[in-house]
Amino acid sequence: MRKKVREHLQEKKNMDKLNFVLLLLFSCLVKVHGEDPYLFFDWKVTYGTISPLGVPQQVILINGQLPGPKINCTSNNNIVVNVFNQLDEPFLLTWNGIQQRKNSWQEGTLGTNCPIPPGQNFTYHFQVKDQIGSYYYYPSTALHRAAGGYGPISIHSRLLIPVPFDSPEEEFSVFVSDWYTKDHKTLRSLLDEGRSLGRPEGIIINGKNGKGDGKDEPMFSMVSGKTYRYRFCNVGMKDSINVRFQGHTMKLVEMEGSHTVQNMYESLDIHLGQCFSVLVTADQEPKDYFLVASSRFTKEPHVATATIRYTNGKGPASPELPKAPEGWEWSLNQFRSFRWNLTASAARPNPQGSYHYGQINITRTIRLVSTAGDVDGKRRYAINSVSHVDPTTPIKLAEHYGVADKVFKYDLIKDEYIAPSGNEKITLAPNVVNATYRNFVEIILENHEKSVQSWHLAGYNFFAVAIEAGRWKPEMRQNYNLLDAVSRNTIQVYPNSWAAIMTTLDNAGLWNLRSNSLERQYLGHQLYFSVLSPSRSLKDEYNMPDNDILCGIIKDLPLPKPYSI
Repeated sequence: MRKKVREHLQEKKNMDKLNFVLLLLFSCLVKVHGEDPYLFFDWKVTYGTISPLGVPQQVILINGQLPGPKINCTSNNNIVVNVFNQLDEPFLLTWNGIQQRKNSWQEGTLGTNCPIPPGQNFTYHFQVKDQIGSYYYYPSTALHRAAGGYGPISIHSRLLIPVPFDSPEEEFSVFVSDWYTKDHKTLRSLLDEGRSLGRPEGIIINGKNGKGDGKDEPMFSMVSGKTYRYRFCNVGMKDSINVRFQGHTMKLVEMEGSHTVQNMYESLDIHLGQCFSVLVTADQEPKDYFLVASSRFTKEPHVATATIRYTNGKGPASPELPKAPEGWEWSLNQFRSFRWNLTASAARPNPQGSYHYGQINITRTIRLVSTAGDVDGKRRYAINSVSHVDPTTPIKLAEHYGVADKVFKYDLIKDEYIAPSGNEKITLAPNVVNATYRNFVEIILENHEKSVQSWHLAGYNFFAVAIEAGRWKPEMRQNYNLLDAVSRNTIQVYPNSWAAIMTTLDNAGLWNLRSNSLERQYLGHQLYFSVLSPSRSLKDEYNMPDNDILCGIIKDLPLPKPYSI
């Protein structure tokens, strides 16, 4: 027995040495070829039991953590993440806001990738090319996001690129989220049965629910006179969340990869999927204070707190919490106050303001109207009357292998859509829009419902040029912000309102436009833009990775001819 143990230990030691040597060789090759630095991560995705709202429940942990490990990197770094799926279900991670230039193979949605089977692993490899800012990753399969599995991605500017504020003393990642006490499988079964998830049971901050009674251990600490950067992301499932600091104001400096005009705010509405960076200076009496997060646009808002302690402080935080604003009109006015900082550099050493998007001719206008209805007695959400269904063969793989006609049809929806006055007939099908590479497009998102919606576009940043009440008409363009709208990847649409975004489809691949509401997304509120390069060249898009997981009808087909320059 001891001999077998010694042999096992020796074998493990030899493997560790081999892996170390291979890593050194790889690092040398990287240096020889002058590539940007590589960061390597090994993540184990497991179930665990914690009690975010006081009720023990199964959650999804990454390396035993909720939130998961931070990817702390610099613009242009190469990121290599080896994900081991130790759940009992297929699993995928998506990288929210990471543009994956020419590389939708790494996007991690069911339209682009086959999921990682239980007990197996998959290595993601992507570059945070020409990006800075605050982002996050999360599970895109089933309702796994309702159980956690998310974590922060912080991309810093390279040293030669000036940042429009002094380096903070420290940075804190703050994930705010609504939360259910039911496990993700129970929630999924509710939707599969045609029922709703209902209202969340509470709010959590970094996986915890402080009650503002002074009994919680401090989550953050600050030194008097120092300034700190708080990177907020709303990773919730249903609710917009307002954040505010007791006794302190916030200076907004960055939003989803863009430096902003540095306005001061007492509170900020962060809608589903959005990430903001603020600076907070420890300039108050040294003691404890509360960071407060509360749900917005709900009859009885849920509230959570996190304790912030001054290192030399004496005394507990005041039990009187700052109140959140009321009404969505206040939130709309706050959106109008957000402006792109045109004097700051971006991830590249050139002014952001040099991109005069307001002077580019629009080549296509796509009006997307979101509606809801029943199909066979079950609730579905649709875009222009089509409710998206993921095929068993991912759309990206079907295109690449030349079998798209056997998996889905392009352009089931029309660019111009008129909502019916009566009951709407909803079609269940993969919703794929055939887009033209490098077109400059205008996308109108119309919300005919009574709740706030939030949308994310993968693969791109877009210019959020307008949000207004009512129905969109072409003459509304005269009210667009065509000078300094923030370049970002999410936008909210208020009840019975519309939002307009503009972007250049210059990133070849397959890219997901999705509702950030988990229930709506699962029940069809998403589509894919297929942006194929006519030249099929490596200049425009990378080849399918050798380690890509295959599934569906292409599993046993011969590999297509790779792209070349």
